Amino acid sequence: MPTHKSAAKRMKTAERDRLKNRKTKATLRNVVKDFKAGKAEDKAAMLKEVASVADTAARKHVIHKKKAARIKSRLAKSLKTK
Repeated sequence: MPTHKSAAKRMKTAERDRLKNRKTKATLRNVVKDFKAGKAEDKAAMLKEVASVADTAARKHVIHKKKAARIKSRLAKSLKTK
């Protein structure tokens, strides 16, 4: 248990932030999974959604910006080859 008032507040905000980050990461995982399982016709539109979610996660510092770029690059490459 925290002994200082500021430590107690920090504990609350850390938990709130953890849950937000968890939701953002789960959303990213779900759209990537949907992209990989989707039909070839829909993939171009789905790639835009994946890129948007990845960029949002990077902007919120949930994932690194280079990780977002890597995700987008790999999915675009898979779209191009198929």
